[in-house]
Amino acid sequence: MRLRNGLVFALTVLVACAVLFGVWGCSSEKTATDEPAAETQNLTLFHAGSLAVPFKDISAAFNEKYPNVKVEAEAAGSRDTARKVSDLGRSCDVLGSADYKVVENLLMPDHADFNIRFSTNELSIVYTDESKYHDEITADNWPEILLRDDVAFGRADPNRDPCGYRTVMVFQLAETYFKQPGLAAKLADKDGDKFIRPKETDLLALLESGEIDYLFIYRSVGMQHGLDILRLSDEVNLKSPKFEELYNTAKIKVTGKKPGEFIERVGSAIVYSVTIPKNAENREMAEAYLELLLSPEGQKIMEKNGQSVITPAVVDNYDNLPEALKQYCE
Repeated sequence: MRLRNGLVFALTVLVACAVLFGVWGCSSEKTATDEPAAETQNLTLFHAGSLAVPFKDISAAFNEKYPNVKVEAEAAGSRDTARKVSDLGRSCDVLGSADYKVVENLLMPDHADFNIRFSTNELSIVYTDESKYHDEITADNWPEILLRDDVAFGRADPNRDPCGYRTVMVFQLAETYFKQPGLAAKLADKDGDKFIRPKETDLLALLESGEIDYLFIYRSVGMQHGLDILRLSDEVNLKSPKFEELYNTAKIKVTGKKPGEFIERVGSAIVYSVTIPKNAENREMAEAYLELLLSPEGQKIMEKNGQSVITPAVVDNYDNLPEALKQYCE
């Protein structure tokens, strides 16, 4: 009995050892599945509302290259976006603005040390098949249509979003273009602030529901949402550097860095920019994200979404630019 029990015990020990050390065809070496999974990283994006769709596509392409990085994006008016960093002290890895001067005026040099101008756009008016007089409106008569009593149109807040102050500039340029003194004030005063929102994309639901008939918005956003687009004359739409001197005649005061402070914004051709704030927590992945954005692959994504690209990108403070990005910039 003792012998049999001893044999059973010995056999049990041998089996356990075989399983442990791989005697039965199992290798003692680690396999790929034994390796710990790559640690998930976070990448935080703050960006203009008009960059929501192209940045979503850029992020998808980025995750194909870096699947362990969780991209968290927040869209807001560009001035609000900048103030999340400058005023609220929130950490951000990549910041995209619809106006490069927002970064220049609100973030540099304290919160960012370079500014990459990478894309352009134009102001337009979008509408739907349900918009009043949609079959009449043209680039030559839009002010008259919008000022009709039964027509409502929306625009962004000038103090919170570049699209807002650019819309006011469009009103001023239209007054000159159509030779109608007082036109800018009439357009700005129409319906008061009833249809003004923090950023232009906040108004898309009002347009689609029929609460407003028309909306001033970037042409790229209209394309992305499949809306009817009225393209304005280049003398008015802030698109063409050819008319930079004319655009410079449009001016508006908006809130500055400090409470009670105001700065004057002067009209100019629309230029978007990106930067990596100084408080970025994942600078390595931020640089990789911008490298993709500025590459031919990223440029193709921007063009697909209706935004022309600047090639090579133009940089303020080139010497502060990460080495990996210098090949795409000047």
